[in-house]
Amino acid sequence: MDGGRRILRSLKESFAARHSLVPIVAGDAPYALATAAAASVPPASAAALATAVGPRALSRKSRGQRLLSRFALLGRPGVGTLAVLALFGLVGAAGFVENGGYAALVASEGELYDIAARAAGFPISAVTITGQSRLRERELLDAAGVGPRNSLPFLDATAVRERLMQVPLVKSARVMKLYPDRLVIAIEERQPTALWQRDGRVAVISEDGVPIDELRDQRYLGLPFIVGEGAQKRLLEFRMLMGKAGDLAHRIKAGVFVAGRRWNLEMTNGVTVKLPEWDPFGALETLARLQREARILDKDVMSIDLRIPDRVSVRLTAEAASAREAQLAPRKSSKSGG
Repeated sequence: MDGGRRILRSLKESFAARHSLVPIVAGDAPYALATAAAASVPPASAAALATAVGPRALSRKSRGQRLLSRFALLGRPGVGTLAVLALFGLVGAAGFVENGGYAALVASEGELYDIAARAAGFPISAVTITGQSRLRERELLDAAGVGPRNSLPFLDATAVRERLMQVPLVKSARVMKLYPDRLVIAIEERQPTALWQRDGRVAVISEDGVPIDELRDQRYLGLPFIVGEGAQKRLLEFRMLMGKAGDLAHRIKAGVFVAGRRWNLEMTNGVTVKLPEWDPFGALETLARLQREARILDKDVMSIDLRIPDRVSVRLTAEAASAREAQLAPRKSSKSGG
């Protein structure tokens, strides 16, 4: 007792009594104190308790509780089994990719998202193509990169259009997706106008002389045929000559552009018609008149030279020249003998 007849107690006992703390045995875990205190003190004393035990002890207690809660979650029925199954699934998926199985699946069935979209009812069941006349549907689909492995939601319409615009014959293209399963492709073709041969290669050109395709099959064999450097730039002039030829147009096999100045016409029977640089249309009218009056293109001639105005020069074939020489020989001998 002190002088005021009060019972003396140690500060430790006084603090424990004031906050109703349970005795702590030496060697207990540090966070046990914080746990017991938190369970017994009112909310108003939480700040005082935190100050007493210190922030480090509370931090260790928080980490410990989180760790115990995780182990408790794994201990619930079915959670561990699911974790094991997920682990085996990841291992199997990694092996599937590593062994090339995923690549083979993509090659045959498409990407996983395309497979899922098709299964959900969004395949590409129909493709409608309009505007094509010379291009085949198969050519357009191959160029567009559209096939049975694609699905409508994941098809990039802009990329499809850009691929179609790389086709030389395609002038413009539109691509529309109509859900759930239809794709519409509308194109406008460049019109092939003539065949142009240069350096042994034949190209299909448009009316402005731009090469739009290589000659690969018989689809373009009926087009006018021009030959020579710069001939594609004078295509309009050649087409006008063909129009001026009238009935002779079907007998013109090719137009050969000579020295960047004038045209030679190669006829279907092998006759070469040489047109002048100036006024080739007038020379063509002369040829049409000679054909009507003398059937000149049906004679044994190799070439008809119309380059000099008001004059026609004809070169005979070797056989015709020999026959003419033999025909003229008796006349020459008779004149010399007389």
